[in-house]
Amino acid sequence: MGDTKFHKDEFRNGARHPRIYSPAFQPLLQSLLATLADLDFAYEQEREKLSNTSPDTNVRSRALKTLKNRHRERREPYIQQLAILQKRIMEMRA
Repeated sequence: MGDTKFHKDEFRNGARHPRIYSPAFQPLLQSLLATLADLDFAYEQEREKLSNTSPDTNVRSRALKTLKNRHRERREPYIQQLAILQKRIMEMRA
């Protein structure tokens, strides 16, 4: 944990509150979170488009379910990578 840095926002009542992650992990963490945000944004856009275009409720319902499943499948590898990263961070803190 020797590479943990402190920032002015991390001082409260005179006590230091270190980052919960090493700066070495920051680029990967930011990349994973940005990718998940992009996937979520694209999903919401498609969901909204489907909700507004299909007049048949059965077709719309199936399409939304398919879209949701595809979204979950696309997110899963990034969620797994975040879990691995979290484990590594926790191991470094121990």
